[in-house]
Amino acid sequence: MYAVKATYDGITFNPKQPIPVKEDYEVVITFLEPIKKEAVRPPFKLGCMKGKYKEADDHDWFEPLEDFKEYM
Repeated sequence: MYAVKATYDGITFNPKQPIPVKEDYEVVITFLEPIKKEAVRPPFKLGCMKGKYKEADDHDWFEPLEDFKEYM
């Protein structure tokens, strides 16, 4: 008797490991529990911070910051 973990997608069984048998076997298939697929979503929506922060009107984007002048 062998036990093999597998998944079932509604059509086929997909073993998670090789099955070590070379002859025909009678099998019993037991459904344990559904595989829970977690929803993949971004941690935030693009544009969610729009209007929350305001930059200074006199800010020069091409001027290096004081804190990084020694590295430049």
